[in-house]
This record gives sequence, C-alpha cells and structure tokens, in this order.
Amino acid sequence: MAFHEINDQSISVLIDEFYAKARKDPDLGPVFARHIGDDWDGHLEVIKLFWSNVMLADGRYTGNPMGKHLSLSEVEPRHFVIWLGLFGETAKELFDEPVAASFVARAERIAQSLQMGMFQTFGPKITTAK
Repeated sequence: MAFHEINDQSISVLIDEFYAKARKDPDLGPVFARHIGDDWDGHLEVIKLFWSNVMLADGRYTGNPMGKHLSLSEVEPRHFVIWLGLFGETAKELFDEPVAASFVARAERIAQSLQMGMFQTFGPKITTAK
C-alpha cells in the first residue's frame, strides 16, 4: 500500500502501524507499557491529532509534548534512534518516497527538539538514512 497524500486516514494508518511495531520492540515496548498502560486507544488518538497538526497544520492538537516527555526519566538518547528507525521504516512502507521523506524529516526535527529539552544536547545527529 502506498499513500500518495497526507490526510487523516493516512496519518491514522501510519500511527497504528508504527505503534504496533514500537510496542513489540524490546527497548521501546516496556517504556510505552509503563507509561501508557491500558490506555492505548486514548494515546493513539492524541498522537494522531499531534501528527495531523504537524503535517496538516490543522490546530486540533493542543497538548505539550515536551512536558509529557520530560517526566519520562528512563528514556535515553538511544530510544530516539530506535523510535526514528521504526518510524522511518513504517513511513517508507506506507507512503510514496516524497511523502515518507516529509514525515521522516519532521520526525527527526521533533526528536532533536525533544532530545535537546530532555538531555540539553542534540547528541549525535539522529537520522534514519541508510
């Protein structure tokens, strides 16, 4: 399946597919399980609104991602590398190359921003390019 455009449906599929992978990941899965618990439906809806705001600038997300992530004391820079790898892989599976590249570029900027806020460093350049 290759989506050709970014809309609520394609964002929803991306988020569902990505988090299905993340939940199974031996490093990311336990972190998500501890903080999301049984509220996956609620979490996925918030994340879909977040990505809709990021990609479509629709203004429906009004949360504070930095504030949420600052409370995650066990998250380390390596988790961002894994997250970006899985996110990029999923975007490339679902979208035409230019659209996938747009998602990946935004994800990299978000990860760098969160890493700067959480660790006061950009650390090594985070990228999903191979």
